[in-house]
Amino acid sequence: MSAANTSAGTAVKAPAAPGPASAQAPAPAPVRAARRPGRSKLGWNLLGLLVVLTAGFPVYWMVNTAFKPAKDAIDPDPHFFPSAFTLENFERALDIADFWGPVLRSLVVSLVVVVIGIAVGLLAALAISRFAFRGRKIVIVGILAVQMVPLVAMIIPVFLLLNDLGQYDKLSGLIITYLTFILPFTVWTLRGFIVNIPKELEEAAQVDGCTRTGAFIRVVFPLLAPGMVATSVYGFIQAWNEYLYALMLMSQQNQTATVWLGNFITKNGTEYAPMMAGSTMMAVPIVILFLLVQRKMAAGLTAGAVKG
Repeated sequence: MSAANTSAGTAVKAPAAPGPASAQAPAPAPVRAARRPGRSKLGWNLLGLLVVLTAGFPVYWMVNTAFKPAKDAIDPDPHFFPSAFTLENFERALDIADFWGPVLRSLVVSLVVVVIGIAVGLLAALAISRFAFRGRKIVIVGILAVQMVPLVAMIIPVFLLLNDLGQYDKLSGLIITYLTFILPFTVWTLRGFIVNIPKELEEAAQVDGCTRTGAFIRVVFPLLAPGMVATSVYGFIQAWNEYLYALMLMSQQNQTATVWLGNFITKNGTEYAPMMAGSTMMAVPIVILFLLVQRKMAAGLTAGAVKG
């Protein structure tokens, strides 16, 4: 009896017959080859290098020509690297006409335009982005429409208007003219930065006891500062490099730096080497300004990329 129970207890149970589901096991999914991130990164790096070379080569050629001897600047077989360095082109550029006068006038006009544009543009952008009023969309469309009008199309109306107002051949008239196209750009750019700052931050500050003005100064303004720096730099560059209105609205005695470069075009031909030397000296204020605010400018360019 005990032997029978032992044999029964030690008996192995036969496995069950496989069913139709287990008989046909699913085939393993094909393994896709993982994309190598190195190739993609290399492609983007090459594209970035191509963009840098394309944008930087004219600047390099300007500086290269500025330090070349004048005869090498008009050589039909140009060399990418100067064979000899000289400062005669800079001396010629300073002697051919008054240099510091046009540069000072351009600097005054550009700074005044930027200050007025930022002050007025900030208030306008704040009103458009934070307050709901009748005609708000019309104002936004109007700002865009003004930027689409070619500057060439407004030369004659602007000339006649400034002449009637007694502002022809005056820096104040040139400043007013520059504000007509720099101010809409400033308003539109600052509006984008203000929209990306959550309203809840202002509301939280007002709950803590701040007024609307105090909330803007203590909360919004510090967050908006990088965007204001970036907008100011772009506005300064537009005013500094403007040529057409400065040529049409200012006499030779009150010409700006961009018009001053036209003095190198004479009846005997164009003096390319001194012209490139003058262009290099004109680029120095822009380079210094960019070096001073490059961190704020980089932060401002990325501040409007993501909302919230």
